[in-house]
Amino acid sequence: MLKLNNLNKSYGKSQILHDVNLLINSGEVYGLLGANGAGKTTIINIICNLLQADSGEITINHQSISQATKSMIGVAPQENLLYKTLSCEENLNFFADIYGLNKVTRQQQVKAALTAVNLLDTAKQPVETLSGGMQRRLNIAIALVHQPKLVILDEPTTGLDIEARYEVWELIQNLKHQGVTVLMTTHLLDEAERLCDRIGILKQGKILVEGTLVELRHLIPAQAIVLIQTPTPEVAIARAQGYGFHHRYYGNQLAFWLPETLEISEIIEKFSGIAIESISRQNVGLEHIYLEVTKKS
Repeated sequence: MLKLNNLNKSYGKSQILHDVNLLINSGEVYGLLGANGAGKTTIINIICNLLQADSGEITINHQSISQATKSMIGVAPQENLLYKTLSCEENLNFFADIYGLNKVTRQQQVKAALTAVNLLDTAKQPVETLSGGMQRRLNIAIALVHQPKLVILDEPTTGLDIEARYEVWELIQNLKHQGVTVLMTTHLLDEAERLCDRIGILKQGKILVEGTLVELRHLIPAQAIVLIQTPTPEVAIARAQGYGFHHRYYGNQLAFWLPETLEISEIIEKFSGIAIESISRQNVGLEHIYLEVTKKS
């Protein structure tokens, strides 16, 4: 569906993208993760033909990026592209007209886009009266109004409360079920875990790793992770080393990688005689993978 081949981009002497290769299959949700300045926005701007790469190639449905491919792409940027005093319907009509939809098609697509984001009942309502979550969904509807083959969602739930986040998550899952191809960026790792078929981790303009969550979990040699709070961490680390447990600090929290899954009672037994304030076990998650990959690089 979308293919990036050896993409490079520099601003003056600063190279922003380094031989970026990416393949997003039709109908999948692909999550592009990376800190601010990693190059995510530059990649999006090049895909949308708003910025020219120094070298490399991008194709959508086997067509090279050009003015002609713009209609294949729908973008919902991080900042909502909404006119607050206009209604939902008026906003969508405005953008549908920009995309060149004729009157009959425009009416059909405005209704279809509002239905897709569950806002048909608020079609006549001014945007300024909508909740944050509803405005975010309307922003995504604008990206859908011209029936693009690829939808790009840039930080789709930034700034939303938990209920509004769930609304947008449900919308993205519905887009996937409808066969829409989605490229999304996010800083929320639980969001990527929940929504994305495959994930790519970008740092300083390079794709460090990519794959499904199951594939990425193989990067950490652990079946589970144990978090321990203790006033004597050095004693706990020395004990854990005797069992072959690697240790890490996640923030100020001491963690151990377990090469096999153990019951909590078995873990407590291994640390018997050490002052332990709390102990918990969790699965290897995207947070652990992300931190390990980006620190190693």
